[in-house]
Amino acid sequence: MLYSALILGLLGSFHCVGMCGPIAFLLPLDRENKMKRIWQLISYHAGRILTYSLLGLLFGIAGNTFHFFGIQQQLSIAIGILMILAILTPAHFTNKFSLTKPIYKLVGKVKSALGQELKKRDPETFFIIGFLNGLLPCGLVYMAVFGAIAAGEPLKGSLYMALFGIGTIPLMTTAIYLGNFLTNTVKQRVLKAIPYVVVIMGMLFILRGLGLGIPYISPSQNVSVELLSSQEECH
Repeated sequence: MLYSALILGLLGSFHCVGMCGPIAFLLPLDRENKMKRIWQLISYHAGRILTYSLLGLLFGIAGNTFHFFGIQQQLSIAIGILMILAILTPAHFTNKFSLTKPIYKLVGKVKSALGQELKKRDPETFFIIGFLNGLLPCGLVYMAVFGAIAAGEPLKGSLYMALFGIGTIPLMTTAIYLGNFLTNTVKQRVLKAIPYVVVIMGMLFILRGLGLGIPYISPSQNVSVELLSSQEECH
């Protein structure tokens, strides 16, 4: 299911440009030195990906707990359902249960720190901006976190979130260089497509949990048991 992280990142980056675009446009890049500018962009993306990877590691540990109790497949089904519900539930209803409200003060501090860093041009500035950028609340990051939990292992969860971050790099980089380069018509069409992608991903997580014996998509639970048994016999 790791490929779904890249897909979510690639398509979701249109949403990222809308949400994080103002930060990207304000990056204090060196417009005269090309190599220095490239290094600054790499540092910015590295900071974002590190944040996503750490979040994936954290939620991968949570997913590993479910795996330990033998309910990994049930967890995959539950996450798939949650992803679909998150898209189908009316916005006015979900806004009442905003995930940002409990951490409003923390988000405020992150934004304040971002504002301070955007005024600097120190070598580490771009990495810090990227790291803080990754901490800002985002619906698509929440979707990626679901995938990290479903991964069932800390390292896989971290890799899932890292791939999500890598998927956002092409469009975010283009936005940084060209600014608001997409027409409103194109943006609207892509944004309308994102919910369908998330629903499809939710369905894939459900299929994975059902263990229907479909290679790569819904592997049978019996296959996993047989593999574990053979490994134990080898030892």
